[in-house]
Order: sequence, then structure tokens, then C-alpha cells
Amino acid sequence: MSEQEWYLAKNGHQIGPMSEAEIVENIHSGSADGKTLVFTAGMSNWTALAEVPQLATHISGGPQRPAPPLPSGLTAHEIDFTIEGTEMQYVEVELDPGESAVAEAGAMMYMTAGIGMETVFGDGGHKQQSGVMDKLLGAGKRLLTGESLFMTVFTNNGAGKAQVAFAAPYAGKILAMDLSALGGELICQKDAFLCAAKGVSIGIAFQKKIGVGLFGGEGFIMQRLEGDGLSFLHAGGTVHLVDLKAGETLRVDTGCLVALQPSVTYDVQFVGGIKTAFFGGEGLFFTHLTGPGRVWLQSLPLSRLADRIYKAAPQTGGRRQGEGSVLDHIGGLGKLIDGR
Repeated sequence: MSEQEWYLAKNGHQIGPMSEAEIVENIHSGSADGKTLVFTAGMSNWTALAEVPQLATHISGGPQRPAPPLPSGLTAHEIDFTIEGTEMQYVEVELDPGESAVAEAGAMMYMTAGIGMETVFGDGGHKQQSGVMDKLLGAGKRLLTGESLFMTVFTNNGAGKAQVAFAAPYAGKILAMDLSALGGELICQKDAFLCAAKGVSIGIAFQKKIGVGLFGGEGFIMQRLEGDGLSFLHAGGTVHLVDLKAGETLRVDTGCLVALQPSVTYDVQFVGGIKTAFFGGEGLFFTHLTGPGRVWLQSLPLSRLADRIYKAAPQTGGRRQGEGSVLDHIGGLGKLIDGR
């Protein structure tokens, strides 16, 4: 018996045929969500993923604890988007008239006519943040996470649809996170946030345990995204998604953690053994995660990439390995000729 063939509707185009496993992969990579339309034999019409039982379980991560209620007073703009590229990705956000998106300063790649820019003090997430104390509180939260005091709001001031795109800072993947499908809240590392729909609040999440604060890689503070709209995160290298069941644990390198649901317990533990700790090359501590909840991991943290580049730099004594140049093997003369 042949495998059931599925079709996916994205940006007005039909994609397929594809297997159910490929549809699931699109869900996990963020290329499809509960609103994405699919079709297969036996269906009378195109149907949203969230309404297809065998696919809807992958959107929610399977049987989990009931999602907490959404934070009151937060209604994000409903934006459309397309993620382009493979290794160096960017996300193009389509805004209807009056709709807005918020982003970190410097993340914008391009924007079409009709898009207006406004720099705001604080996180820019709340629709109503007119009070001085509200603005100071939002800015203070961003300052504690090491981010700029300001964010940029991009608004479609025209009469028709307009687009604005935001680029990833280095090689990796852009993840589309629908907060309404994740319980209205997500915790992520400080430099993972790229942009979001207007109405999403970007705050802080304190880690209560002293070990997490001192050795967890991200300190006491991570970013907390709250609301009911779309947020976009960036992860380095390849993304690995893990759904932890209640009581299930996972140990990861501290820098490889991108985001997690607040139901996941986050702690830091010593690797154990003096020889392993000092000569194993994996650091002294790892992150210990306990379910239930969903966790996103990255294969190439920025800190690891920066460390490799620094070690290979000529100014730090790095050598060009594998280039076959005689100058790389004759010491001082080679460096002198090569300008190092």
C-alpha cells in the first residue's frame, strides 16, 4: 500500500505531494503552523493543520499539561510572514494597513513603500504604554538583559499591503513562534529574539537558583516573551526540537539552549570528575532540563563560533590549516611575507 500523499498551501502556492513526515518536519521547523492549510485524499476541502488530528498533535507537542491562560490586555497584530533562505535566512513580514512589527535595532533588511519607522523607549510591545513609569519599566527590563534601551516599530502607513524584512545575524535558522499556541509565554536566551508582531511584550525572566545565575551561560536573566502573536527567534546552526514529558530530563551544553516553555525546569549541574571537567573540552557545567514542555536547541552557539574565529585569527597566532602554503610552515619568515 502506497504512502498517503499530502499537499501544503504556502503563500498562495500548492506544495507537494509530500509525506506526512515531511509535513511534520515543516511544523517543527516553523515553516507551517496550525493555520497552514493542507489537503490529502479523503478530504472534501483544504483544512487547517490544527483541525487534522494526526497533525495537530505535533503542533501542541502531544499530550501536555493544559496551557496557562493568555496574559490579559495583550492582543497582538495578526501578521503574515515568509522565511527565506537556507543557512543565512531572513523573514519577510507582510503588514496590512495599520499593522506593526517590533524588532531589535539593526535587524531590518529592507522595507517597501508605505512602511514607517519609529524608535520607541522600552520593549515596544504594549499597545498602551503612555505613562512615564511604564516606559521606564520597559526600558529597565531591556537594560538588564544587555539589550539596547530602544526598539524599532515598523508600521504600515499606506493604503495597501506592505512588507518589511529582518535578517538573521549569522548562519542558522529563524524560528516562527506562535505564542497563542504555546500558552502565551516563552523563555529564550538574550540574543535569540529577532522581531515580533506589535503587542508582544519582551520582558525578563529571573532564574531563582544561584547555580543557574553563576554558571548557566545566560546569567540570572533570560528574555520572556508574552502575548498572543507571532515572535521570531534566531538559532545558530541546526535547530533540534525536543518535547519533554513530565519528569523526563535532558542535559545540554549551556550555550546550546535557545528557548523553552516556562513549564520546563532549568538548572545547572557540575559535569562530575576533575579530569572530565578540566580536560574534556565541554566546560565545567551543563544545563539540566526537566519536563514537561518543549525545548529548542541550537547546534552552533554564537559564543562557540566566535571562539573558533578568534583562535584562527592571525593576530592571536592562528594558522591557516589545510591551505598547503609553504609560508604556513616556515615560521617567522612566512608571517613576515604574509603580513602577519
